[in-house]
Amino acid sequence: MHTFVIAGGCFWCLDAVYRTLKGVTDVVSGYTGGSTVFPSYEAVCTGTTGHAEAVAVTFDPAVIPDSVILDVFFSLHDPRQLNRQGADVGTQYRSAMFYSDDAQKQAFEAARDRAAEYWDGDIVTTIEPLGEYYRAEDYHQDFFAKNPGQGYCMAVALPKVNKIRKSYAEYVLAS
Repeated sequence: MHTFVIAGGCFWCLDAVYRTLKGVTDVVSGYTGGSTVFPSYEAVCTGTTGHAEAVAVTFDPAVIPDSVILDVFFSLHDPRQLNRQGADVGTQYRSAMFYSDDAQKQAFEAARDRAAEYWDGDIVTTIEPLGEYYRAEDYHQDFFAKNPGQGYCMAVALPKVNKIRKSYAEYVLAS
């Protein structure tokens, strides 16, 4: 099993998308990249902790390749937006990849290079060493499935889920 920790806007969207993919065995929403110990959602939302909303995606590379996990990441958010995704603004919504070893760092750099081929403009996704990862509060885990009619889920997360279902159909779980 491999685990990638990635951040690309609100973790609800990342969580929702990765849970639809074959070979993904776990998705944990959380916070990383900051200085506060055991940050709360409220603290992270102030933008003063330095943490990003992120997901730890655990998957079986024999079922879904590392490159697909990373290409999905660059497909489901706009990596050209600095410290924001759409209406979500702040450093907690930055586009970032957090590596645990040199092999992950190289895979993340290769994915960012591939993404640069199809995005116009500069990609601002940072590639940072993985520090402490803090699990977000329980209500953030699998938020989309638990709250399908919630406004943000309908307006922001659902279109991303549908985009990935279409673009990566061979890797999507049967519904």
